[in-house]
Amino acid sequence: MRSDIDLAPLDDWKANGLDAAQCPVRNVLDRVGDKWSVLLVCSLARGPQRFSALAREVPDISRRMLTETLRNLERDGLLTRTVFPTKPPSVSYELTGLGHELMAVLSPLIRWADKRHATIRTSRTAYDDAQDAEPTKVAYAGAA
Repeated sequence: MRSDIDLAPLDDWKANGLDAAQCPVRNVLDRVGDKWSVLLVCSLARGPQRFSALAREVPDISRRMLTETLRNLERDGLLTRTVFPTKPPSVSYELTGLGHELMAVLSPLIRWADKRHATIRTSRTAYDDAQDAEPTKVAYAGAA
């Protein structure tokens, strides 16, 4: 089954000689495809939040990884970090317009993942069970 999705930009990038490191899709997926970025963007879609609130929203994330991921999202222009001159200083994070655009793109993916997650997990289990049931055959170079 073929998709009706316009893939012309990918063809243009290849035709113009962009290497894989310059590919816009690869570059964006490098950010949003990590373990934490989408969860943080979704949390911030509800409005500005402080570091401690984000740490509670994503309880599995270490403080170091939360700091690193927030810095990367800020570096990519997806969020802003505001420091308030209080004692101790208070810091708030908020999605930028670009971050809200990303959230609009992620929203259908989130709905699809929610709808299809059970099917994907079932497929994984069936695949893993089939792999475990079949003896592994290894072909060696030069074997007759």
